[in-house]
This record gives sequence, C-alpha cells and structure tokens, in this order.
Amino acid sequence: MSKRVADLLVETLEAAGVRTCYGIIGDTLNRIAHAIDRSEIDWVHMRHEEAGAFAAQAEALLTGRLTACAGSCGPGSLHFINGLYEANRNRAPVILIATQIIRQDIRFESIQEIDFSDVLRGCNAFCEMIVTPEQARRKTVAACQAALTKRGVAVLVVPADVANAPAHDEPLYTVHTRRPLIRPNEADLDAIAAILNKSDAITLYAGAGCAGAHDEVVAVAARLKAPMAHTSRGKDFVEYDNPYDVGMTGIIGGRAGYRAILDCDVLLLLGADFAWGQFYPNNATIIQIDADPTHLGRRHPVTIGAVGDIKTTLEALLPRLQQHDDGAFLAIHRERFEADTAAAKAEAVSGPDAAISGTYLTKIINKHAAEDALFAADDGTAAVWMLRHIDTNGKRRTFASLLHGTMASGMPSALGLQKCQPGRQVICLSGDGGFAMLLGELLTVVQENLPIKIVIYDNGKLGFVDIEQKAAGLVPVYTDLKNPDFSEVARAMGLWGHRVSKAGDLEDSVQAWLAQPGPALLHVKVKPMQLVTPPSPFVSPEAVVGMAVYSARAMLQGKGNDVWEMLVDNIP
Repeated sequence: MSKRVADLLVETLEAAGVRTCYGIIGDTLNRIAHAIDRSEIDWVHMRHEEAGAFAAQAEALLTGRLTACAGSCGPGSLHFINGLYEANRNRAPVILIATQIIRQDIRFESIQEIDFSDVLRGCNAFCEMIVTPEQARRKTVAACQAALTKRGVAVLVVPADVANAPAHDEPLYTVHTRRPLIRPNEADLDAIAAILNKSDAITLYAGAGCAGAHDEVVAVAARLKAPMAHTSRGKDFVEYDNPYDVGMTGIIGGRAGYRAILDCDVLLLLGADFAWGQFYPNNATIIQIDADPTHLGRRHPVTIGAVGDIKTTLEALLPRLQQHDDGAFLAIHRERFEADTAAAKAEAVSGPDAAISGTYLTKIINKHAAEDALFAADDGTAAVWMLRHIDTNGKRRTFASLLHGTMASGMPSALGLQKCQPGRQVICLSGDGGFAMLLGELLTVVQENLPIKIVIYDNGKLGFVDIEQKAAGLVPVYTDLKNPDFSEVARAMGLWGHRVSKAGDLEDSVQAWLAQPGPALLHVKVKPMQLVTPPSPFVSPEAVVGMAVYSARAMLQGKGNDVWEMLVDNIP
C-alpha cells in the first residue's frame, strides 16, 4: 500500500520524540489511528478526551518530551479543551491532532464542523490546518517545533480526506530544539550584585523557573545569608537539601515564608511569577530574574528586571557577590520555620476511633511513600495538603493544577505519569468531587494495567468552595456530595479497593494500599470541617468577619453542630 499523509504525519511525530498518544477513536481519526498502530507510538484509549489532555501534559511536564493526543472531528477534539488550557499554562509540550471533516464540506455549517482555530485560540502556541497533502510534513514539523521550543500546546488540524490522501515527496523538514543559554548583560549583573552586596536583610523567592538550578540557588542563599521562600510550583526544585528554606508564602503557605518576604529590605525573585500582589513587600527593593521577559514587573513593580535562565544567570552572578557574615535575618526566619514544621509534624489523634483529618492522612502517606514517588493531586484541599505535607527530596515530584485551577486533573495526570514511568510509584491524591467528575478513567487504569495508587479524601463536599462561602459569611449551599463507597466501585471495576474511617486503622490501611502490585484505591472518610488556614499574620479582617457571620447564620438556621465541629477540628 502506498504511503498516505497519515503515515507521514505519524512518522514525523515519532521522529520528534512522541512515544504516547492519548485519545478516543472516531471516524475522521481512523486512518491516523491505524498509522499509529503500525508505529512505535503507544496509543492510550481514554474514556474522556479531557482526561487524555491531562495525562499528556503530565507526561510532557515530567519528561520534557513532546506528547500527543488525538481526537475525532467536532465534539471529539473539542472535549480536549480544558486539559489543553492546563497544558498550555503549565508550559507542557503537547500536540493535539484534531481531525476535521473533509475539506469540501468546511464552512457550510456541516454536521460536527468546528472551527478549531477559533475555539482553541486562547490555549495554544500553534494552530494550523494541513490544507493540502503537499504541505503535510512541513506543517507537522512546524507544529512539533512550536510545542517544543515555545513550551506549549500545538494544534494540528487534519481533514479526513487529507489524512487519507497519498503522501507527496517534500523536502525533509526536521524538528530543531537546541536551546540557547540566556543571561543578563554584564552591566545588569553588576547592578544586581551592587544592591545585594550592601544589604543584610535579603530574601530569595524561588519559583518553577529554578528547575535544574538547585545548587546555584542554594549557593546564592549561602553567600548572602538569606532565607529562601518558594512558590508552590517551585517546591520540587528547591525545598530539599536546603538549610535556607523557609517554605511557601501565599494563602496556602506558612508564616515563615510570608514574614521572610514582607520583612526583607531586598527581595530577589528567581523564576517566580507569583500572582498575588498582597504577598509582595511594599517598601523593599525587588530584583526579578526570569527567562520570560513578559513576566518582569507584571505582578508588582520591580527595581531591576533582568532576562535570563536561573542556572546560567546565577553562575555568572555568584563571583560578583560578597560573602555576607551577618546571619541574624536568616536565623529569625529559619527558627520560625523550624518551629512551625515541628508543630505540624506533631499532629496526633486522640484515639483509635478518632476521625481522620486530611492533614493526618497526608502525613501518613508521606511517611510510607517511596523515596522517588510521583504525586498528582486534585485542585482544592488535596493539593493544599500535598504541598504542605509531602516532603520532596530531589527525587519525588508533585503535580497539581496550580495555574489553571481545574477540578479532576489528579487521576488522569497520575495515569500519564505512570504510563511514562512504569517502574515508579505514582500516587493520586483525589478529592471526592474531582475524582467523581472523571470517574470513568478508572476503567482506563484497569485497561492499561497501570498500578497507580489512588486515595480519595472523602469530606462529603466541595471543600474549597465550602470554605470560600463560609469566609464570605455565607452558609454553604450546593457544596454537599452524596458519595458511594468508592472502594466497592473500584472492586467492581477490577481494582483493589478498601475503605477506612477510623484513625487507628489508617496506617495499616495505607501500607496495604501502597503494597498492592496493581492499581489500588483507598477511600478515606476525612473530617468535613477541617479548614485551609492561611499564614497566621495574613488572616484578613474580611475573612474573620465572614467566619463570624457564617457562625451566627448557621446557629440561627439550626446548624450549631456544624459550627461546633468546625471549631473542634480547627482550634488546637
């Protein structure tokens, strides 16, 4: 059989490094699917396309390589949209093969016709249609190169008749992805060093841009005797082996990181694009270094904004920095951080029949998880507990929807992580609401025989939304969830399943769950009234008043037990 465009397209994807394609088969995709079946690319048959995009972006984020998803025309490829927004915001190199109706029917409001360039405009670095067979290789290469070099989503629209057409001889376009080293110029480096050398109250704030620069960031902190706070996305890259770490700031951070940033005279932002302006100091000198020039000064005014990769820039900056001897500022914030860490680790339960808090569950998982485990959490309280209580060590990684803030990304992200790391422990921390939203992907886990370990934090509600309403002084509405026994659901689908509700049974249950050779689900009833509390200095007056108003309204509506339970669960 002569080579068709579908074969050429798949060959090009393979050459660009694609190893996995996530999707659901359909009419306009059939020819490409058969080409994938003949290739070395592994097809993963999902139950929902949105989950396929989540899985693809998790694989791409972890490995750095191009990962694919593919869908049929109209609704099929349209279903990817939420996961594609997630991928693009996370700068994950993902390519979507969005198949289309035949060319002669386009622009006639045909059945299942979707203008993908219009619909997907806000979530891609590249979106083009292969208009003729003669441009198939060139367009595919351009899509792959855009995804890999711009670090985002590329959408390649392929009409069904083009995919089925004979391939034409084209010049051998290939993907080129060599990355340059970028750092500020000499004058900028000298200016940055001059500011840092004359201050004894400096704080570093490290973000996801510090990936691969752990040693250089720690060396700068040592030279400056500076505490180092980090963003939630920077956690994996700077938290471990770091005697200068003072944790996260922000609503889900702690008081040590919060105070280290607000009390400093000079703040050195390293690959951090933290969005919440109220957590930046108003009177400090701020120096920002970022590989993306559009990030400079967009969250808060800065004194110096310099473009550069963090590792390369700090290598050039370090020789210009004088060794600081005054460690008083560092000592204050490290002592605060160590006290808070010790208090958090001291959490205990009142007895074997006690209820289980989400934080206690997370700490038990942290204790027994593998040293190189990969964690994927649903957005909400599960993600907060992961970021606060899962220790990284340079081997573990944590994943959550921290920029897009979507529900239901946990389980499909874990699926993608396990697919590309078959010998590694992958743990999904799911909220009951997020898990149920894409519940069908449990069938994908079984079909692919992926040994992911899923724990469900069942608080019987949309927990984060519940907290938001209470903080606004509202008695929560529409947040309650009526859940089944998810362990029985899991067993019916072919997984190991177990349910636990008493603290005395938890540790043995977690160990048994993690020891399963195949996919396993642990359903844990957790305290429904445990709150996510911000750092103690940053409890806004509005939130305090809101909680008081909520308490009064709840009492008047006969919900005094709820108020009492909230107080018991959150006041030591």
